[in-house]
Amino acid sequence: MNEEKLQIMKNKQGFIAALDQSGGSTAKTLKLYGIDQSQYNTEEEMFDLVHQMRSRVIKSSSFSNNYIIGVILFKKTMNSKIDGLYTADYLWNTKKILSFLKIDNGLAEEEYEIR
Repeated sequence: MNEEKLQIMKNKQGFIAALDQSGGSTAKTLKLYGIDQSQYNTEEEMFDLVHQMRSRVIKSSSFSNNYIIGVILFKKTMNSKIDGLYTADYLWNTKKILSFLKIDNGLAEEEYEIR
């Protein structure tokens, strides 16, 4: 991590925005955004739509480093691009906002019942 990023994390006031919903919550997020499940057919189309939504949020002038020091991103979002740049590169190069990769996979399914 370079010194500028370290100083942002140590000293800058602001919050970390969570834009990390994965497959389990994406359909609900899109529905709340006004995109019904009938508007996409595959999981890939669903993720493309949610990335378009996230991109509009990130590119908004209100989404600035005046308030936001970092963003938690889902792996698929990290591998997607905004204006030709990977999302983390766009956030840093354009907005000076740090990116954090969500690395959990949620809870594992129960394998047996505890009595």
